[in-house]
Amino acid sequence: MALWRRSALALAACALPGAAWLIAHGGALLADEDTPYDLTALQHNVSDVNPDPAGTARQLAGAGADLIALEEVVPAALPAYREILSPGYPHLAVEGTVALWSRHPLTDIRPVDIRPQDVPRDWRRGLRATAHTPKGEIAVYVAHLPSVRMSPASGFGTARRDESARYLGRAIEAEETERVLLMGDLNSTVADRGLAPVTSQLNAPAGTLAFSWPASLPLARIDQVLARNAKVAHIRALDRTGSDHLPVLARIRF
Repeated sequence: MALWRRSALALAACALPGAAWLIAHGGALLADEDTPYDLTALQHNVSDVNPDPAGTARQLAGAGADLIALEEVVPAALPAYREILSPGYPHLAVEGTVALWSRHPLTDIRPVDIRPQDVPRDWRRGLRATAHTPKGEIAVYVAHLPSVRMSPASGFGTARRDESARYLGRAIEAEETERVLLMGDLNSTVADRGLAPVTSQLNAPAGTLAFSWPASLPLARIDQVLARNAKVAHIRALDRTGSDHLPVLARIRF
């Protein structure tokens, strides 16, 4: 608009937020997609009202990742994901509405209890498995933290999300496997202090522009791939599926 109006004052007003944006995110523009990597991991909240789970599964399979972590996999849609993904990803772990498909064998699969105390007991959104990759074992966590709710009385409601993050952080702290990979919809960016119990223990991706939500106009990445004793060397958002989130694909270097 400033250029269209040929307004020097408006251009000057744009310069300050533009400079702030470049300081915060400019480094991601220089991220090297050719960085060596040992493993690829795909994270996607597929949406519990996704109208085309089979189409979504085919799209995700086409990305060629080694690991695929999904959230909001409702029971009615699980067979469609199984049918499409199983040929290329024969190893599967499912807990509640979160799931992990893998090209490599999975062992020691177990739930991770991240349920806030005031939600029903059938709320199951965390799992852990050991992936046996050609480069060695890695403990893979898949998690879906509660969403942030807005109300006129209390503003942003983060209590449940933060409580769940504390439980997840304790599980990761107690993890004995050296290498850890966390994939999930954490319902915030890595800069959120409410996620500190998790993010303080793990490495964030080198690039920050892989915005995943909302899919119609992505403004932030709340779908995360984080690692311990490994590096998320590169991350990018993929094309839209039937979800309100975009998938993100990360390259992991051991």
